[in-house]
Amino acid sequence: MKNTTAIILLAVVFVLGFFILYRDSSKKQKIFIVEEAKEQTAIKQNWESKIDEQASVTVTVTPIDISSDSKEWKFNVLMDTHSVELDQDMLRIAVLVDDKDKEYKPLRWEGAEPGGHHREGVLIFNQIVPSPKSIKLKISSIGEAERNFIWQL
Repeated sequence: MKNTTAIILLAVVFVLGFFILYRDSSKKQKIFIVEEAKEQTAIKQNWESKIDEQASVTVTVTPIDISSDSKEWKFNVLMDTHSVELDQDMLRIAVLVDDKDKEYKPLRWEGAEPGGHHREGVLIFNQIVPSPKSIKLKISSIGEAERNFIWQL
């Protein structure tokens, strides 16, 4: 009788242990799948930098976040020169243009104040809804040139 009780008790412990381990491994698998999806989204968000070299000024723009999930679209802007004063108001000279030629003004500039020969910051716009097929960041009046940076979404 004692052997039968011990065998039943061991069987119950084994079955419970199996379910606990199985449940934990399925949670780990779900976490892995979620993390993998996040990584794929991050890879998709690895946008190409665009460079424009006109009028003795190099301007490099890299989208930081232009996903349809983001409320704000952000672009890193780097300006470099040795002869032109970079004293422009970025909120006045930048505009985002969708594939239907509708223009969107920036919400804010987070970066270096006007002046100098090296300047960097982030231009921030509201998300465009519905998401366009392409966008163009147009920046004018830096070294008397208009610069167009285009991405396919």
